Amino acid sequence: MSEGHHEAPSVSGGNFIENIIAEDLRTQKHQGKIQTRFPPEPNGYLHIGHARSVCLNFGIAQTYKGGLCNLRFDDTNPEKEDIEYQNSIMEDIRWLGFDWGERLFHASDYYEKFFQFAVELIRKGLAYVCDLSAERIRETRGTLTESGSHSPYRDRTVDENLLLFNQMREGHFRDGEKVLRAKIDMSSGNINMRDPVIYRIKKVRHHRTGNAWCIYPMYDFAHCLSDYLEGITHSLCTLEFQDHRPLYDWFIQNLVPEPHPRQYEFARLNLNYTVTSKRKLKQLVDERHVRGWDDPRLPTICGLRRRGYTPSAIRTFCERLGVSKKETVIDMGVLEDCLRDDLNATAKRAMCVLNPLKVTITNYPEGQTEEFNVRNHPKDDAMGRRSLAFSRQILIERDDFLDDPPAGYHRLAPGREVRLRYGYVIRCDEVVRDEDGEALELKCTYDPDTGNGKKPVGRQVKGIIHWVSAGKSLPLEIRLYDRLFNVPFPTAEEKEGRDFREHLNPSSLLSLHKCRGEWALKDALPGQIFQFERLGYFCIDSDSSDEEHLIFNRSVTLRDTWQQENSAP
Repeated sequence: MSEGHHEAPSVSGGNFIENIIAEDLRTQKHQGKIQTRFPPEPNGYLHIGHARSVCLNFGIAQTYKGGLCNLRFDDTNPEKEDIEYQNSIMEDIRWLGFDWGERLFHASDYYEKFFQFAVELIRKGLAYVCDLSAERIRETRGTLTESGSHSPYRDRTVDENLLLFNQMREGHFRDGEKVLRAKIDMSSGNINMRDPVIYRIKKVRHHRTGNAWCIYPMYDFAHCLSDYLEGITHSLCTLEFQDHRPLYDWFIQNLVPEPHPRQYEFARLNLNYTVTSKRKLKQLVDERHVRGWDDPRLPTICGLRRRGYTPSAIRTFCERLGVSKKETVIDMGVLEDCLRDDLNATAKRAMCVLNPLKVTITNYPEGQTEEFNVRNHPKDDAMGRRSLAFSRQILIERDDFLDDPPAGYHRLAPGREVRLRYGYVIRCDEVVRDEDGEALELKCTYDPDTGNGKKPVGRQVKGIIHWVSAGKSLPLEIRLYDRLFNVPFPTAEEKEGRDFREHLNPSSLLSLHKCRGEWALKDALPGQIFQFERLGYFCIDSDSSDEEHLIFNRSVTLRDTWQQENSAP
Protein backbone atom coordinates (compact mmCIF):
# COMPACT_ATOMS: atom_id res chain seq x y z
CA MET A 1 0.00 0.00 0.00
CA SER A 2 1.22 3.50 -0.74
CA GLU A 3 2.45 5.66 2.08
CA GLY A 4 -0.38 7.57 3.77
CA HIS A 5 -0.61 11.26 4.71
CA HIS A 6 -1.02 10.84 8.45
CA GLU A 7 -1.43 14.54 9.19
CA ALA A 8 -4.94 14.51 7.73
CA PRO A 9 -8.14 12.81 8.92
CA SER A 10 -8.59 9.42 7.30
CA VAL A 11 -11.01 6.53 7.18
CA SER A 12 -10.59 3.57 9.49
CA GLY A 13 -8.50 0.75 8.02
CA GLY A 14 -9.57 -2.68 6.93
CA ASN A 15 -12.98 -1.98 5.40
CA PHE A 16 -13.96 -3.67 2.14
CA ILE A 17 -13.46 -0.51 0.09
CA GLU A 18 -9.91 -0.09 1.31
CA ASN A 19 -9.27 -3.76 0.51
CA ILE A 20 -10.51 -3.16 -3.04
CA ILE A 21 -8.27 -0.10 -3.38
CA ALA A 22 -5.28 -2.01 -2.03
CA GLU A 23 -5.82 -4.71 -4.65
CA ASP A 24 -6.27 -2.13 -7.42
CA LEU A 25 -3.00 -0.50 -6.40
CA ARG A 26 -1.25 -3.86 -6.37
CA THR A 27 -2.47 -4.73 -9.87
CA GLN A 28 -2.08 -1.16 -11.19
CA LYS A 29 -5.72 -1.27 -12.34
CA HIS A 30 -5.85 2.50 -12.66
CA GLN A 31 -2.11 2.97 -13.20
CA GLY A 32 -1.70 3.50 -9.46
CA LYS A 33 -4.19 6.37 -9.44
CA ILE A 34 -6.81 6.87 -6.69
CA GLN A 35 -9.46 9.50 -7.30
CA THR A 36 -12.82 9.81 -5.54
CA ARG A 37 -15.55 12.43 -5.51
CA PHE A 38 -18.28 13.74 -3.22
CA PRO A 39 -21.28 14.59 -5.45
CA PRO A 40 -24.05 16.35 -3.44
CA GLU A 41 -27.16 17.77 -5.05
CA PRO A 42 -27.52 21.42 -3.97
CA ASN A 43 -31.17 21.02 -2.94
CA GLY A 44 -30.76 20.93 0.84
CA TYR A 45 -28.30 20.96 3.70
CA LEU A 46 -25.86 18.17 4.51
CA HIS A 47 -26.74 15.85 7.39
CA ILE A 48 -24.87 13.27 9.47
CA GLY A 49 -25.32 10.64 6.74
CA HIS A 50 -23.55 12.88 4.26
CA ALA A 51 -20.76 13.40 6.80
CA ARG A 52 -19.94 9.71 6.54
CA SER A 53 -19.63 9.99 2.76
CA VAL A 54 -17.55 13.17 3.07
CA CYS A 55 -15.16 11.46 5.51
CA LEU A 56 -14.97 8.36 3.34
CA ASN A 57 -14.31 10.05 0.00
CA PHE A 58 -11.98 12.80 1.20
CA GLY A 59 -10.41 10.46 3.75
CA ILE A 60 -9.49 7.89 1.10
CA ALA A 61 -7.90 10.60 -1.04
CA GLN A 62 -5.84 11.74 1.95
CA THR A 63 -4.87 8.23 3.01
CA TYR A 64 -3.22 7.23 -0.28
CA LYS A 65 -0.23 9.07 -1.69
CA GLY A 66 -1.27 11.16 -4.67
CA GLY A 67 -4.98 10.55 -3.98
CA LEU A 68 -7.48 13.17 -5.13
CA CYS A 69 -11.09 13.93 -4.23
CA ASN A 70 -13.37 16.18 -6.25
CA LEU A 71 -16.29 18.16 -4.93
CA ARG A 72 -18.89 17.98 -7.67
CA PHE A 73 -22.35 19.47 -7.42
CA ASP A 74 -25.01 17.39 -9.14
CA ASP A 75 -26.96 20.43 -10.35
CA THR A 76 -29.19 18.71 -12.92
CA ASN A 77 -32.58 19.64 -11.42
CA PRO A 78 -32.94 23.46 -11.36
CA GLU A 79 -36.43 23.32 -9.84
CA LYS A 80 -35.06 22.27 -6.43
CA GLU A 81 -31.55 23.74 -6.37
CA ASP A 82 -30.25 26.96 -4.92
CA ILE A 83 -26.90 28.69 -4.45
CA GLU A 84 -27.74 28.90 -0.71
CA TYR A 85 -27.53 25.13 -0.47
CA GLN A 86 -24.31 25.00 -2.44
CA ASN A 87 -22.62 27.54 -0.18
CA SER A 88 -23.78 25.74 2.95
CA ILE A 89 -22.44 22.42 1.65
CA MET A 90 -19.01 23.93 1.01
CA GLU A 91 -18.98 25.52 4.47
CA ASP A 92 -19.90 22.20 6.11
CA ILE A 93 -17.20 20.23 4.28
CA ARG A 94 -14.52 22.74 5.28
CA TRP A 95 -15.79 22.73 8.86
CA LEU A 96 -15.46 18.93 8.94
CA GLY A 97 -11.78 19.37 8.14
CA PHE A 98 -11.60 18.67 4.41
CA ASP A 99 -10.83 20.78 1.36
CA TRP A 100 -11.09 20.15 -2.37
CA GLY A 101 -8.55 22.82 -3.35
CA GLU A 102 -8.98 23.58 -7.05
CA ARG A 103 -11.09 20.47 -7.63
CA LEU A 104 -14.54 22.07 -7.58
CA PHE A 105 -16.85 20.91 -10.39
CA HIS A 106 -20.51 20.99 -11.36
CA ALA A 107 -22.50 18.64 -13.53
CA SER A 108 -23.57 21.78 -15.39
CA ASP A 109 -19.92 22.19 -16.48
CA TYR A 110 -20.56 19.27 -18.82
CA TYR A 111 -24.01 20.07 -20.23
CA GLU A 112 -22.75 20.41 -23.80
CA LYS A 113 -20.74 17.18 -23.50
CA PHE A 114 -23.76 15.36 -22.04
CA PHE A 115 -25.82 16.54 -24.99
CA GLN A 116 -23.26 15.22 -27.43
CA PHE A 117 -23.12 11.89 -25.58
CA ALA A 118 -26.91 11.67 -25.91
CA VAL A 119 -26.64 12.42 -29.64
CA GLU A 120 -24.10 9.61 -29.95
CA LEU A 121 -26.55 7.17 -28.30
CA ILE A 122 -29.20 8.24 -30.81
CA ARG A 123 -26.81 7.73 -33.72
CA LYS A 124 -26.03 4.22 -32.43
CA GLY A 125 -29.74 3.42 -32.24
CA LEU A 126 -29.54 3.26 -28.43
CA ALA A 127 -31.81 6.21 -27.58
CA TYR A 128 -35.11 7.60 -28.83
CA VAL A 129 -37.46 10.50 -28.23
CA CYS A 130 -40.66 9.36 -26.53
CA ASP A 131 -43.97 11.25 -26.37
CA LEU A 132 -45.48 9.25 -23.49
CA SER A 133 -46.32 11.15 -20.33
CA ALA A 134 -44.43 10.43 -17.13
CA GLU A 135 -47.47 8.60 -15.76
CA ARG A 136 -47.78 6.48 -18.89
CA ILE A 137 -44.07 5.62 -18.82
CA ARG A 138 -44.49 4.38 -15.25
CA GLU A 139 -47.48 2.27 -16.26
CA THR A 140 -45.63 0.62 -19.15
CA ARG A 141 -42.46 -0.18 -17.19
CA GLY A 142 -44.02 -3.34 -15.79
CA THR A 143 -43.48 -4.79 -12.34
CA LEU A 144 -40.93 -6.93 -10.56
CA THR A 145 -42.70 -10.02 -11.93
CA GLU A 146 -43.96 -8.70 -15.30
CA SER A 147 -42.02 -7.26 -18.22
CA GLY A 148 -42.66 -3.76 -19.44
CA SER A 149 -44.15 -2.89 -22.80
CA HIS A 150 -42.47 -1.04 -25.64
CA SER A 151 -43.25 2.60 -26.25
CA PRO A 152 -45.02 3.19 -29.60
CA TYR A 153 -42.23 5.70 -30.31
CA ARG A 154 -39.38 3.25 -29.70
CA ASP A 155 -38.80 2.56 -33.41
CA ARG A 156 -38.46 6.13 -34.59
CA THR A 157 -35.63 6.51 -37.07
CA VAL A 158 -32.27 7.94 -36.11
CA ASP A 159 -32.88 11.03 -38.22
CA GLU A 160 -36.29 11.64 -36.65
CA ASN A 161 -34.88 11.24 -33.15
CA LEU A 162 -31.99 13.61 -33.90
CA LEU A 163 -34.41 16.22 -35.24
CA LEU A 164 -36.77 15.94 -32.27
CA PHE A 165 -33.96 15.97 -29.72
CA ASN A 166 -32.52 19.14 -31.22
CA GLN A 167 -36.01 20.68 -31.18
CA MET A 168 -36.29 19.72 -27.49
CA ARG A 169 -33.08 21.63 -26.86
CA GLU A 170 -34.33 24.64 -28.83
CA GLY A 171 -37.49 24.86 -26.69
CA HIS A 172 -40.07 23.76 -29.27
CA PHE A 173 -42.01 21.61 -26.79
CA ARG A 174 -43.70 22.05 -23.42
CA ASP A 175 -42.46 20.56 -20.18
CA GLY A 176 -43.25 16.86 -20.12
CA GLU A 177 -44.29 16.76 -23.76
CA LYS A 178 -41.29 14.68 -24.80
CA VAL A 179 -38.36 12.90 -23.16
CA LEU A 180 -35.27 11.13 -24.41
CA ARG A 181 -35.06 7.49 -23.33
CA ALA A 182 -32.26 4.95 -23.55
CA LYS A 183 -33.19 1.90 -25.64
CA ILE A 184 -32.09 -1.06 -23.52
CA ASP A 185 -34.42 -3.94 -22.53
CA MET A 186 -38.06 -3.67 -21.47
CA SER A 187 -37.98 -7.28 -20.25
CA SER A 188 -34.93 -6.83 -17.98
CA GLY A 189 -35.26 -8.15 -14.45
CA ASN A 190 -33.80 -4.81 -13.33
CA ILE A 191 -36.47 -2.17 -13.79
CA ASN A 192 -33.82 0.54 -14.03
CA MET A 193 -32.78 -0.99 -17.38
CA ARG A 194 -36.25 -0.74 -18.92
CA ASP A 195 -35.66 2.17 -21.29
CA PRO A 196 -34.94 4.79 -18.59
CA VAL A 197 -35.47 8.48 -19.23
CA ILE A 198 -32.14 10.25 -19.71
CA TYR A 199 -33.32 13.78 -20.68
CA ARG A 200 -36.43 15.76 -19.77
CA ILE A 201 -37.72 19.23 -20.61
CA LYS A 202 -37.67 21.77 -17.75
CA LYS A 203 -38.11 25.40 -18.74
CA VAL A 204 -36.69 26.61 -15.46
CA ARG A 205 -33.85 29.06 -14.93
CA HIS A 206 -30.71 27.33 -13.67
CA HIS A 207 -28.73 29.06 -10.90
CA ARG A 208 -25.48 28.69 -12.91
CA THR A 209 -26.41 28.44 -16.60
CA GLY A 210 -29.42 30.75 -16.54
CA ASN A 211 -31.77 30.09 -19.46
CA ALA A 212 -29.14 28.56 -21.74
CA TRP A 213 -30.75 25.14 -21.39
CA CYS A 214 -34.32 23.93 -21.19
CA ILE A 215 -33.48 20.22 -21.23
CA TYR A 216 -31.63 18.59 -18.35
CA PRO A 217 -30.01 15.15 -18.01
CA MET A 218 -31.15 12.64 -15.41
CA TYR A 219 -28.83 11.74 -12.55
CA ASP A 220 -28.05 8.21 -13.78
CA PHE A 221 -26.90 9.57 -17.13
CA ALA A 222 -24.96 12.59 -15.85
CA HIS A 223 -23.33 10.95 -12.85
CA CYS A 224 -21.38 8.18 -14.55
CA LEU A 225 -20.26 10.43 -17.40
CA SER A 226 -19.12 13.11 -14.93
CA ASP A 227 -17.07 10.42 -13.20
CA TYR A 228 -15.48 9.50 -16.50
CA LEU A 229 -14.77 13.09 -17.55
CA GLU A 230 -13.11 13.83 -14.21
CA GLY A 231 -11.02 10.64 -14.17
CA ILE A 232 -12.73 9.17 -11.09
CA THR A 233 -11.42 5.69 -10.31
CA HIS A 234 -13.65 4.67 -7.41
CA SER A 235 -17.19 6.04 -7.44
CA LEU A 236 -18.51 5.45 -3.92
CA CYS A 237 -22.23 5.66 -3.18
CA THR A 238 -24.83 4.21 -0.83
CA LEU A 239 -26.65 0.93 -1.32
CA GLU A 240 -29.81 2.42 -2.83
CA PHE A 241 -27.76 2.91 -6.01
CA GLN A 242 -26.72 -0.73 -6.22
CA ASP A 243 -29.53 -1.57 -8.65
CA HIS A 244 -28.47 1.42 -10.75
CA ARG A 245 -24.95 0.11 -11.25
CA PRO A 246 -25.83 -1.93 -14.40
CA LEU A 247 -27.19 1.27 -15.93
CA TYR A 248 -24.04 3.17 -14.86
CA ASP A 249 -21.95 0.51 -16.60
CA TRP A 250 -24.19 0.43 -19.69
CA PHE A 251 -23.76 4.16 -20.36
CA ILE A 252 -20.01 3.99 -19.75
CA GLN A 253 -19.49 0.92 -21.97
CA ASN A 254 -21.52 2.34 -24.84
CA LEU A 255 -20.13 5.86 -24.80
CA VAL A 256 -16.52 6.09 -23.63
CA PRO A 257 -13.26 4.14 -24.01
CA GLU A 258 -11.21 2.61 -21.20
CA PRO A 259 -10.21 3.25 -18.49
CA HIS A 260 -13.67 3.19 -16.93
CA PRO A 261 -14.68 4.35 -13.47
CA ARG A 262 -16.24 1.71 -11.22
CA GLN A 263 -19.12 2.17 -8.80
CA TYR A 264 -18.98 0.65 -5.30
CA GLU A 265 -21.82 0.75 -2.80
CA PHE A 266 -21.78 0.89 0.99
CA ALA A 267 -24.54 1.00 3.61
CA ARG A 268 -25.98 4.39 4.42
CA LEU A 269 -25.89 5.80 7.93
CA ASN A 270 -29.21 5.56 9.76
CA LEU A 271 -29.70 7.11 13.22
CA ASN A 272 -32.62 6.38 15.51
CA TYR A 273 -34.95 9.07 16.93
CA THR A 274 -34.44 11.29 13.88
CA VAL A 275 -34.82 11.40 10.08
CA THR A 276 -32.13 11.83 7.43
CA SER A 277 -34.34 12.15 4.35
CA LYS A 278 -33.72 15.57 2.79
CA ARG A 279 -37.37 15.68 1.74
CA LYS A 280 -38.58 15.04 5.28
CA LEU A 281 -36.06 17.45 6.78
CA LYS A 282 -37.29 20.12 4.36
CA GLN A 283 -40.86 19.39 5.47
CA LEU A 284 -39.93 19.95 9.09
CA VAL A 285 -38.22 23.23 8.19
CA ASP A 286 -40.91 24.53 5.81
CA GLU A 287 -43.73 23.67 8.22
CA ARG A 288 -41.82 25.28 11.12
CA HIS A 289 -41.72 22.24 13.33
CA VAL A 290 -38.13 23.37 13.86
CA ARG A 291 -36.48 26.79 13.65
CA GLY A 292 -34.55 26.29 10.43
CA TRP A 293 -32.01 24.00 8.82
CA ASP A 294 -29.55 24.77 11.61
CA ASP A 295 -31.97 23.91 14.42
CA PRO A 296 -29.86 22.01 16.98
CA ARG A 297 -32.44 19.21 17.06
CA LEU A 298 -31.83 18.32 13.42
CA PRO A 299 -29.11 15.90 12.25
CA THR A 300 -27.91 18.48 9.72
CA ILE A 301 -24.23 19.38 9.93
CA CYS A 302 -25.08 23.03 10.58
CA GLY A 303 -27.59 21.96 13.26
CA LEU A 304 -25.02 19.74 14.95
CA ARG A 305 -22.45 22.54 14.76
CA ARG A 306 -24.86 25.01 16.36
CA ARG A 307 -25.64 22.49 19.09
CA GLY A 308 -21.96 22.22 19.95
CA TYR A 309 -20.74 19.19 18.05
CA THR A 310 -17.11 19.34 16.96
CA PRO A 311 -15.61 18.23 13.63
CA SER A 312 -13.37 15.74 15.41
CA ALA A 313 -16.33 14.17 17.24
CA ILE A 314 -18.19 13.63 13.96
CA ARG A 315 -15.10 12.27 12.22
CA THR A 316 -14.50 9.91 15.15
CA PHE A 317 -18.12 8.77 14.92
CA CYS A 318 -17.73 7.98 11.22
CA GLU A 319 -14.45 6.16 11.85
CA ARG A 320 -15.95 4.06 14.64
CA LEU A 321 -18.79 2.93 12.40
CA GLY A 322 -16.46 1.94 9.60
CA VAL A 323 -17.82 1.04 6.16
CA SER A 324 -19.81 -2.07 5.29
CA LYS A 325 -22.59 -3.32 3.05
CA LYS A 326 -24.89 -4.21 5.94
CA GLU A 327 -27.72 -1.76 6.64
CA THR A 328 -27.89 -0.94 10.35
CA VAL A 329 -29.48 1.68 12.58
CA ILE A 330 -27.04 3.41 14.89
CA ASP A 331 -28.15 4.49 18.33
CA MET A 332 -27.97 8.24 18.88
CA GLY A 333 -26.01 7.50 22.05
CA VAL A 334 -23.01 6.39 19.97
CA LEU A 335 -22.79 9.84 18.38
CA GLU A 336 -23.23 11.49 21.77
CA ASP A 337 -20.47 9.37 23.30
CA CYS A 338 -18.05 10.57 20.60
CA LEU A 339 -18.88 14.15 21.54
CA ARG A 340 -18.47 13.49 25.27
CA ASP A 341 -15.06 11.93 24.69
CA ASP A 342 -13.93 14.92 22.64
CA LEU A 343 -15.31 17.65 24.89
CA ASN A 344 -14.10 16.01 28.09
CA ALA A 345 -10.56 16.72 26.89
CA THR A 346 -11.12 20.10 25.20
CA ALA A 347 -13.93 22.01 26.93
CA LYS A 348 -13.25 24.57 29.64
CA ARG A 349 -15.14 24.13 32.90
CA ALA A 350 -17.59 26.61 34.39
CA MET A 351 -20.50 26.59 36.81
CA CYS A 352 -24.09 27.42 36.03
CA VAL A 353 -27.31 27.12 38.02
CA LEU A 354 -30.36 26.22 35.93
CA ASN A 355 -33.08 26.59 38.57
CA PRO A 356 -31.69 28.93 41.25
CA LEU A 357 -32.43 28.74 44.96
CA LYS A 358 -31.08 31.61 47.05
CA VAL A 359 -28.71 30.81 49.91
CA THR A 360 -27.60 33.37 52.52
CA ILE A 361 -24.44 32.55 54.47
CA THR A 362 -25.43 34.20 57.74
CA ASN A 363 -22.00 34.10 59.38
CA TYR A 364 -20.16 35.46 56.34
CA PRO A 365 -19.39 39.20 56.62
CA GLU A 366 -21.81 41.46 54.78
CA GLY A 367 -20.27 43.30 51.82
CA GLN A 368 -17.27 40.98 51.71
CA THR A 369 -16.29 39.12 48.55
CA GLU A 370 -13.40 36.77 47.94
CA GLU A 371 -12.08 35.22 44.78
CA PHE A 372 -11.22 31.56 44.39
CA ASN A 373 -8.56 30.97 41.74
CA VAL A 374 -9.58 27.79 39.92
CA ARG A 375 -8.37 25.86 36.89
CA ASN A 376 -10.36 25.99 33.66
CA HIS A 377 -9.67 22.30 33.12
CA PRO A 378 -8.79 19.79 35.85
CA LYS A 379 -6.06 18.10 33.75
CA ASP A 380 -4.79 20.84 31.44
CA ASP A 381 -2.98 23.83 32.92
CA ALA A 382 -2.59 25.26 29.42
CA MET A 383 -6.27 26.26 29.53
CA GLY A 384 -5.45 28.74 32.27
CA ARG A 385 -7.32 29.78 35.39
CA ARG A 386 -10.27 31.98 36.29
CA SER A 387 -11.57 33.82 39.33
CA LEU A 388 -14.70 32.55 41.03
CA ALA A 389 -16.44 35.11 43.25
CA PHE A 390 -17.80 34.05 46.65
CA SER A 391 -20.02 36.27 48.77
CA ARG A 392 -22.64 36.23 51.52
CA GLN A 393 -25.42 35.39 49.06
CA ILE A 394 -25.04 32.58 46.55
CA LEU A 395 -27.35 30.55 44.31
CA ILE A 396 -27.54 26.76 44.23
CA GLU A 397 -29.55 24.32 42.12
CA ARG A 398 -33.04 23.86 43.55
CA ASP A 399 -32.67 20.12 42.95
CA ASP A 400 -29.70 20.12 45.35
CA PHE A 401 -31.98 20.71 48.33
CA LEU A 402 -34.62 18.41 49.78
CA ASP A 403 -36.69 18.83 52.94
CA ASP A 404 -36.94 15.12 53.59
CA PRO A 405 -34.09 13.40 51.75
CA PRO A 406 -34.09 9.65 51.10
CA ALA A 407 -31.30 7.32 52.13
CA GLY A 408 -28.15 7.84 50.06
CA TYR A 409 -28.92 11.52 49.37
CA HIS A 410 -25.72 13.51 49.96
CA ARG A 411 -26.79 17.00 49.03
CA LEU A 412 -28.28 19.78 51.14
CA ALA A 413 -31.14 19.32 53.62
CA PRO A 414 -32.17 20.94 56.92
CA GLY A 415 -29.40 20.40 59.44
CA ARG A 416 -27.08 18.81 56.87
CA GLU A 417 -23.73 19.87 55.49
CA VAL A 418 -22.44 19.95 51.93
CA ARG A 419 -19.29 21.24 50.28
CA LEU A 420 -19.52 24.02 47.69
CA ARG A 421 -17.44 23.15 44.65
CA TYR A 422 -14.04 24.94 45.03
CA GLY A 423 -15.38 26.57 48.21
CA TYR A 424 -16.39 26.05 51.79
CA VAL A 425 -18.51 23.55 53.65
CA ILE A 426 -21.94 24.99 54.51
CA ARG A 427 -24.77 23.77 56.77
CA CYS A 428 -28.46 24.49 56.25
CA ASP A 429 -29.87 26.01 59.45
CA GLU A 430 -33.19 27.49 58.35
CA VAL A 431 -35.60 27.38 55.40
CA VAL A 432 -37.60 30.46 54.43
CA ARG A 433 -40.80 29.41 52.66
CA ASP A 434 -43.56 31.00 50.63
CA GLU A 435 -47.25 30.69 51.44
CA ASP A 436 -47.40 27.35 49.62
CA GLY A 437 -44.57 25.93 51.66
CA GLU A 438 -42.00 26.05 48.86
CA ALA A 439 -38.45 26.98 49.79
CA LEU A 440 -37.66 30.59 48.91
CA GLU A 441 -34.33 30.90 50.65
CA LEU A 442 -31.94 28.82 52.69
CA LYS A 443 -30.11 30.35 55.62
CA CYS A 444 -26.81 28.58 56.09
CA THR A 445 -23.56 28.92 57.97
CA TYR A 446 -20.12 28.20 56.58
CA ASP A 447 -17.06 26.67 58.17
CA PRO A 448 -14.23 29.16 57.51
CA ASP A 449 -11.61 26.46 58.12
CA THR A 450 -12.71 24.42 55.08
CA GLY A 451 -11.55 26.71 52.27
CA ASN A 452 -9.33 25.42 49.46
CA GLY A 453 -10.68 21.89 49.88
CA LYS A 454 -9.70 21.47 53.53
CA LYS A 455 -11.66 18.74 55.27
CA PRO A 456 -13.89 19.69 58.21
CA VAL A 457 -12.53 18.62 61.57
CA GLY A 458 -14.22 15.66 63.23
CA ARG A 459 -16.82 14.98 60.58
CA GLN A 460 -17.18 13.72 57.01
CA VAL A 461 -18.98 15.60 54.23
CA LYS A 462 -19.77 13.49 51.17
CA GLY A 463 -21.82 15.83 49.00
CA ILE A 464 -20.37 18.44 46.64
CA ILE A 465 -22.68 20.85 44.81
CA HIS A 466 -22.14 23.63 42.29
CA TRP A 467 -23.14 27.25 42.86
CA VAL A 468 -22.62 30.84 41.68
CA SER A 469 -22.44 34.17 43.45
CA ALA A 470 -25.83 35.91 43.55
CA GLY A 471 -24.30 39.35 43.01
CA LYS A 472 -21.50 38.48 40.62
CA SER A 473 -23.05 36.11 38.10
CA LEU A 474 -24.61 36.46 34.67
CA PRO A 475 -28.22 35.94 33.55
CA LEU A 476 -28.35 33.10 31.02
CA GLU A 477 -30.94 31.47 28.83
CA ILE A 478 -30.35 27.74 28.61
CA ARG A 479 -31.90 25.63 25.88
CA LEU A 480 -32.16 21.95 26.74
CA TYR A 481 -32.41 19.77 23.65
CA ASP A 482 -33.65 16.21 23.55
CA ARG A 483 -34.52 13.60 20.90
CA LEU A 484 -36.51 15.09 18.03
CA PHE A 485 -38.90 12.11 17.93
CA ASN A 486 -40.54 9.97 20.59
CA VAL A 487 -40.05 6.70 18.72
CA PRO A 488 -36.79 5.15 17.47
CA PHE A 489 -37.94 4.75 13.85
CA PRO A 490 -40.43 7.53 12.98
CA THR A 491 -40.46 6.80 9.24
CA ALA A 492 -41.13 3.09 9.79
CA GLU A 493 -44.51 4.03 11.24
CA GLU A 494 -45.59 5.26 7.80
CA LYS A 495 -45.99 1.65 6.69
CA GLU A 496 -48.93 1.52 9.09
CA GLY A 497 -50.44 4.68 7.64
CA ARG A 498 -49.12 7.04 10.31
CA ASP A 499 -47.35 10.27 9.39
CA PHE A 500 -43.81 10.54 10.76
CA ARG A 501 -44.63 14.01 12.12
CA GLU A 502 -47.12 12.49 14.56
CA HIS A 503 -44.14 11.25 16.55
CA LEU A 504 -42.41 14.60 17.06
CA ASN A 505 -41.30 14.96 20.66
CA PRO A 506 -43.06 18.00 22.20
CA SER A 507 -40.31 18.13 24.85
CA SER A 508 -37.43 18.19 22.35
CA LEU A 509 -36.71 21.80 23.36
CA LEU A 510 -37.05 23.30 26.83
CA SER A 511 -35.94 26.92 27.28
CA LEU A 512 -34.94 28.04 30.78
CA HIS A 513 -34.83 31.83 31.33
CA LYS A 514 -33.83 32.27 34.99
CA CYS A 515 -30.44 30.57 34.88
CA ARG A 516 -27.30 32.16 36.28
CA GLY A 517 -23.73 31.50 35.20
CA GLU A 518 -20.41 32.40 36.78
CA TRP A 519 -18.91 35.78 35.91
CA ALA A 520 -16.09 34.40 33.75
CA LEU A 521 -18.63 33.44 31.07
CA LYS A 522 -18.96 37.10 30.05
CA ASP A 523 -15.79 36.68 27.97
CA ALA A 524 -17.07 33.59 26.15
CA LEU A 525 -17.03 33.65 22.35
CA PRO A 526 -19.81 32.56 19.94
CA GLY A 527 -19.66 28.82 19.40
CA GLN A 528 -17.43 28.24 22.43
CA ILE A 529 -18.22 25.10 24.38
CA PHE A 530 -18.07 24.66 28.14
CA GLN A 531 -18.65 21.86 30.56
CA PHE A 532 -21.09 23.20 33.11
CA GLU A 533 -20.02 21.09 36.04
CA ARG A 534 -22.47 18.35 37.01
CA LEU A 535 -24.85 19.42 34.21
CA GLY A 536 -23.31 18.66 30.81
CA TYR A 537 -21.66 20.38 27.87
CA PHE A 538 -23.09 23.67 26.59
CA CYS A 539 -22.37 25.83 23.55
CA ILE A 540 -23.03 29.55 23.11
CA ASP A 541 -25.84 29.95 20.59
CA SER A 542 -25.71 32.37 17.66
CA ASP A 543 -28.89 34.06 18.98
CA SER A 544 -26.84 35.54 21.84
CA SER A 545 -26.62 39.33 21.61
CA ASP A 546 -24.29 40.39 24.44
CA GLU A 547 -23.30 39.42 27.97
CA GLU A 548 -26.73 40.52 29.17
CA HIS A 549 -28.41 37.95 26.92
CA LEU A 550 -26.17 34.93 26.62
CA ILE A 551 -27.88 31.81 25.29
CA PHE A 552 -26.37 28.37 25.74
CA ASN A 553 -27.46 25.17 23.99
CA ARG A 554 -26.99 21.90 25.79
CA SER A 555 -24.81 19.87 23.47
CA VAL A 556 -24.90 16.64 25.45
CA THR A 557 -25.35 15.47 29.03
CA LEU A 558 -22.42 14.17 31.06
CA ARG A 559 -23.70 10.61 30.69
CA ASP A 560 -26.29 8.81 28.59
CA THR A 561 -29.38 9.34 30.74
CA TRP A 562 -31.74 8.80 27.77
CA GLN A 563 -30.79 5.15 27.44
CA GLN A 564 -31.32 4.57 31.15
CA GLU A 565 -34.68 6.31 31.23
CA ASN A 566 -36.09 4.83 28.01
CA SER A 567 -34.81 1.26 28.05
CA ALA A 568 -37.41 -1.47 28.45
CA PRO A 569 -37.65 -3.08 31.91
